Amino acid sequence: MKRINILLVFILLFAACKGQNKEANTEVETKSTTEYTSIGVAIDENGAILSDEMTSKFQNLIVSDTLKTKFSATVTEVCQSKGCWMKLKLENGEEAMVKFKDYGFFMPKDIAGKEVIVNGLAFIEEMSVEEQKHYAEDAGESKEVIAAITAPKKTYRFEADGVLLKK
Repeated sequence: MKRINILLVFILLFAACKGQNKEANTEVETKSTTEYTSIGVAIDENGAILSDEMTSKFQNLIVSDTLKTKFSATVTEVCQSKGCWMKLKLENGEEAMVKFKDYGFFMPKDIAGKEVIVNGLAFIEEMSVEEQKHYAEDAGESKEVIAAITAPKKTYRFEADGVLLKK
């Protein structure tokens, strides 16, 4: 009788753990809605600010600040290696470099020019020369362009936990 009870406990424990893994994996699945494809954590478009308002919020941040927000913008560039980052168009020729929380998801490589809504943390970062060169290589820039990168640069950054890609 004791052995049956122990076996029953192990079966229940196994079944409970298996269900939790299944739920955790659905968090980063791509889901479709009528207007958007949701990638990463499920978000909606409610409360998203426009890129011009986000530009002014970025301009008011300093290097150590972070701001939890959601905004919409147009994709200007995507990592052509894996889709592990993208750049979003802001006002006055500025761009925001977007990476994805814990590399939990990636973007399609062919979405330049499409509208997205990103949710997560905005911050300012001083990008090193090496990192700038790495991103230039990922973007397929020429060796001349890469060689011309010689100084660190203050950049607008964003860590997204969820993205809505307009269809």
